[in-house]
Formats: sequence, C-alpha cells, structure tokens
Amino acid sequence: MKIAGGEGEAARPLLEEKPDVYFDGCPGCAMDRRKAENPGIPYGLFFHTWIINLVTCLPVSSLFPFLYFMIRDLGIAKKVEDIGFYAGFVGASYMLGRALTSIFWGILADRIGRKPIIVITTLSSLVFNTLFGLSMHYWMAISTRFLLGFLNGSLGTIRAYAVEVCRPEHHAIGLSLVNTSWAIALIIGPAIGGYFAQPTEKFPNLFSNDSLFGRFPYFLPCLFISIICFVVLISCIWLPETLHTHKVHNKEDQHPESLITYLSDSKEFDKQCSTSTKNKGLLTNWPLMSSIILFCIACFDDMAYSEIFSLWAESDKKYGGLSFSSEDVGNVLVVTGASILLYQTFIYPHIAQVFGLINSSRVATILSMVLLFTYPPMANLSRPWLSIVVNVASVFKSCSVATVVTCSFILQNNSVPQDQRATANGIATTLMSLFKAFAPAGAGIVFSWAQKHQHASIFPGDQMVFFLLDVVVLFELIWTFKPFLDIPKQTSSS
Repeated sequence: MKIAGGEGEAARPLLEEKPDVYFDGCPGCAMDRRKAENPGIPYGLFFHTWIINLVTCLPVSSLFPFLYFMIRDLGIAKKVEDIGFYAGFVGASYMLGRALTSIFWGILADRIGRKPIIVITTLSSLVFNTLFGLSMHYWMAISTRFLLGFLNGSLGTIRAYAVEVCRPEHHAIGLSLVNTSWAIALIIGPAIGGYFAQPTEKFPNLFSNDSLFGRFPYFLPCLFISIICFVVLISCIWLPETLHTHKVHNKEDQHPESLITYLSDSKEFDKQCSTSTKNKGLLTNWPLMSSIILFCIACFDDMAYSEIFSLWAESDKKYGGLSFSSEDVGNVLVVTGASILLYQTFIYPHIAQVFGLINSSRVATILSMVLLFTYPPMANLSRPWLSIVVNVASVFKSCSVATVVTCSFILQNNSVPQDQRATANGIATTLMSLFKAFAPAGAGIVFSWAQKHQHASIFPGDQMVFFLLDVVVLFELIWTFKPFLDIPKQTSSS
C-alpha cells in the first residue's frame, strides 16, 4: 500500500497507518476517509485545534507580567530580593502537576479518545485559573496552579490530534500551527495580564478599591481568560474524534457489512495491521526519546528565560534590572508573541525547507547563545533605545526556541505509529513538565541569589544569571549532533 507523502520521503512519518478498510461507527476511519476524499489542508480543524491549545496556554503566559507584584502583595517575601525565590515556585507548581499526570492522560487518550481528554483539560483550565485569580494567600496560589497542571492532559493529546486530522504532507504545518498557539498566547496572555491586573490602579474611574477587583487585584485577567475557556469548551461539542475504535489483526476478522472500501491486497493489509498493533517499547525507541530530550532542553531554556526575563525587567536598576512596569513587560511579550506567529507561519517553513530541520536548529541555538550575552549591558541604555533593543533581542531569542521546539515536534511524531502517538506525546509532556517545573524554581532561586551579589568582582549577579542560561543553550546545541540525536530515516537531517 502506498502512503501519501509530502516533499519527498523527508515529509513522510516513520509509520503512517493509512487504513485499508473503513469501518462503520469508527471515528478514526471516518476521519481517514475524510482525509482521503479531501486532500487539501483542513483549515477548519487546524483552527479548532489551534484555539483549544491557545486557551490551555493562556494561564501559563498571562501571569508573567504581574507575578512579581502578586508575590509582593501576598506578603510571603520578607525582602524585595526574595520575591524571585517565591515567584519561581508558583511557576514550578503548574509544571510539577502536569508532569505527574501527562503519561496517564496520554495513555487514556489512546484508549478512550482524544476528545474527552481535551474537554476535561478545558474545563479544569476554566475552574482553577479562576480560583488562582482569587488567591489571597501564597498556599492558595501554589495549590491552584498545581491542580491546573495536574488536570491538564491536552498538550500531548493535541499534538497527536494535529497530525491525525491531516494528510502526511501537512503534518509539519499542523504541528507548526500548534506551536503558534503558544506564540499567540504570548501575545494575548501577557496583554491580558499586563493591562488588566491591578485594575484599581490603572482604571480608578471604573474600579474602586472596595470593589471585587479591588479586593482581588489579579482576578480580572484570570476571569477574562476563563470566559474564553468557557466559549472554547462549548465549541468542543463539534470536535470530531480521530482514534480508531475497531481492532483488526487479519483479513478474516473483517465483517462484510462493515467493509466500506478495500484499498489494497491482503498481504499489504496484514503487514500494516501487524505493524500498527505491535506493542513496542516507547522508552527504548531512541529516535523518539532523543527528540524528546532535545524538546525538554529547549523547553527548560524557554521557561527559565521567561521567568528570569520578567523578574529581571521589573527589578530595580540598582539590582541590574530595567525598572519596567507590568505594562512594559506585557508590551515586550506582546511584540515577541506576534513576531513568533509571523515567523512560524511565513518564515520558518521556508527556512526548514532550505536548511533542513537539524541545521536550522543548530543555527538558532548559536544565535540564542550570542543574544544572551547582550542582555546585562542593556541596563545601561536609556529610553527609547532600551525598549527597542529589548524588543529586538526578545523576538530573536523566542524565535530561536520556536525553531528547535518545532523540529523536535516533527521528529517525535515521525518516530511512532498512531496507536502510540498520544502516549509518546504524554511521555514528552511529562519529561518536559519536569524540566519546566525545575526551570522557574531554579531560575527564581538563581535570580534571588544574583540580586544579593550584584556587586561581585567576578560575574556580577545579572551577568551570572544570563551566563547560566547560555550554558543550558550550549547543551541544547550539543544534543543536535550524533550520537545524542537519532533521526528517523524518513526525516531529512540536512
């Protein structure tokens, strides 16, 4: 049986199970027949997938502009220099919760379907994001963020879903669009968090200190996001399932009344069915695991950088920071998010086509290392040059991370068959979440230490922070080479 490919063999997944028969009542077969009959790009399904992933990312990105001030107002930090320490654990709690359950959600999605997991995640985002905005104590902020991550099972599921709603030649587009939802979250989330947090200070004519939003100064941005979650939750009613619910091991198991279309000879049919049902050990699949490790390092870099950037930008200049307000940080993240969207949609596909997935990632990591060395001297600039330089550096840094992350997405999904895809993405999400749980906690601790050692003779605090980030990116670059990264044969490494 021939499998539809994209631009040569490089665009074809390692194992693409295109069913030889379509069974009545099987949602996976219905989706595969839809793909066979409509070879074009499924823009409608891509948009639905994209917006679902968006609402699960918004709670992660929206708190960056106001987390520094929220920790200050909760009164847990006795000194200004300790704010970064406690802020790091708020970010870490979400990732820790997600790390504990991502494999479970992936396995469950491979058994009961993609749609139920997506619905559960969207509902939990609505509930616990709202409760986070109502936090009056540090323990409540930590626990609601933890539960938000604990019940978030859609990240790995969405990646599996994105390649199952389209033909193989469109997989790169589907995964890239999933990644752009994070870029949009970096636009909308920080904008919501930066503009709507502390509304009594920013809009005193609309909100009084005695109002609900005066008592809970960080509730308004969370409420706004929860309303978006509610709308998306309702839209999930029309979300089609993609998981195959029938089990076929040979031609004799077929029932004539179920057979809609027979596409190949019996030898090829038996070969494909045996391949798709074989229980392979995912943890021993080195092409999969090596791409997951690359993904984890890139996500650690991204999360640690995001945590440090906001804290560093909002800290006072006497501590090596930029003295930015929450609105200033929100503006930078909005510009960065918009740039990532444009980059992922219009620029990255051409770069990957010309240079290949791996070489593009290597160039991106080298650029990232160079950029990080330029951050500490920015504190010596004055406006408007300061804002211009910070925005440009932030855009290039985030686009570099997006390049490596998209590369790892494609490698992961090309390394496994469909009946293991959600579980594989669940493993990736678990390991990535562990890395991301440690990243903000570690970054917060390092940042707090740096503020207390700003006047050290060798590597002052702010320089040490960005030097350590550079070390992480160096490991990221090393991992793109053999023998660390094992590339599936059907994926171009040039």
